[in-house]
Amino acid sequence: MKVTIVGAGAVGASCAEYVAIKNFASEVVLLDIKEGYAEGKAMDLMQTATLNGFDTKITGSTNDYSKTANSDIAVITSGIPRKPGMTREELIGINAGIVKEVSSNLIKHSPNVTLIVVSNPMDTMTYLVHKTTGLPKNKIIGMGGALDSARFKYRLSEALECPPSDVDGMVIGGHSDTGMVPLTRLATRNSVPVSAFLSEERLNQVSEDTKVGGATLTKLLGTSAWYAPGAAVSGLVQAIACDQKKMFPCSAMLDGEYGLNDICIGVPAILGKDGLEKIVELKLDDAEIAKMKESAEGVKKTNGLLEI
Repeated sequence: MKVTIVGAGAVGASCAEYVAIKNFASEVVLLDIKEGYAEGKAMDLMQTATLNGFDTKITGSTNDYSKTANSDIAVITSGIPRKPGMTREELIGINAGIVKEVSSNLIKHSPNVTLIVVSNPMDTMTYLVHKTTGLPKNKIIGMGGALDSARFKYRLSEALECPPSDVDGMVIGGHSDTGMVPLTRLATRNSVPVSAFLSEERLNQVSEDTKVGGATLTKLLGTSAWYAPGAAVSGLVQAIACDQKKMFPCSAMLDGEYGLNDICIGVPAILGKDGLEKIVELKLDDAEIAKMKESAEGVKKTNGLLEI
């Protein structure tokens, strides 16, 4: 099992570390355009192998895509990160060109690869990869919902004053501060609806805190977060690599599901050896349907800025 991660910055390196520690891949290739950067990150990570007890081989390369040949899964994190005050949508001009070039180079050397897109604005970058690569739609996945759902569960456990492992919940919709749809109605604490413990006002606060989860961290850190994004990507990679048939909310190309067409947006999906194997259609209530449609309109507006 060979995994390539393009972009050896904080998110890419974090993802490589989590994948290596989970010890399910034989090789992880880190690739970056900055001279020596990926090689340095790879060497640093390999020096933790005996300390962290993994045997995954991590190698680095400066822009040499031949080193990525025959990758089973490739993660695209490359592009400029958000700075304080920036929206994900403001990154579109620069990142679209980068993502288009990266995906083309990856497929050239690994025609059967499954691509996981992380670069922002993520739903639009995932749509771009669908429109420009010719890969089957099950082979292109956008990572957003897994991260947003992790942030949602963190906020729920905080409000409930309980361990995070007690909580289950999901965020669908666009991966943006205004487009996320945290499904508070379906969230549970050990199978009990969280509404049994929290007031409607508190749940609304949890929802709003979840939606600005990335912006909150960007303001505190001065750049985008990396631990949780890296862990979220590694979860998707492992589900595919190990054929786990695990359900994650992720950005998928829709063809009538949820009443939407020709759009990539966050929905629950089963991930396995064939990539995105099935889209799960939830029975949403009227308010959730309205929020999903509003979110889709925002994503389509951003898609309209693409020059395909």
